[in-house]
Amino acid sequence: MSSNEMKVYGESFEYVGFWSRFGASIIDSIIIIAITLPILYLIYGGDYFVSEEFVQGFPDFIISYVFPLVATILFWIYKCATPGKIALSVKIVDAKTGNNPTVSQSIIRYLGYYVSLIPLGLGFFWVAWDSKKQGWHDKMAGTVVIRPKNKGVEKVQFNEQNT
Repeated sequence: MSSNEMKVYGESFEYVGFWSRFGASIIDSIIIIAITLPILYLIYGGDYFVSEEFVQGFPDFIISYVFPLVATILFWIYKCATPGKIALSVKIVDAKTGNNPTVSQSIIRYLGYYVSLIPLGLGFFWVAWDSKKQGWHDKMAGTVVIRPKNKGVEKVQFNEQNT
């Protein structure tokens, strides 16, 4: 097995790189925005989007910060992935065992997002250079992001050759 592969329960997996993970986060962001912005609009009206205030009240804090945190952690705990990762057949697992991430790993991983973001997002870009494709948040939580090596695609075979 190469350094970018691992076996979990007899199945071959590979570590997921930067661009696939970036794509999954775009999908997740679109879903969160599609849920939260209409609710915020109903509560605060159109002025919400032009206000210079960081947080416009308790409902804003709950909808914009607490809801995404809770939803993300619950998805990691129960599905080992967010909707974006599910769409790409990607999952988050414990780096040592390949088991589902624990509650504490999930919380540490989420908080690690802020650590990864602070130095100009370097902790996220780290995925591109790391041998196990771990961002700083993964290293902090002891997690890796994997997908089936064969991705469920049958190998190309041709039964006849042209002469």
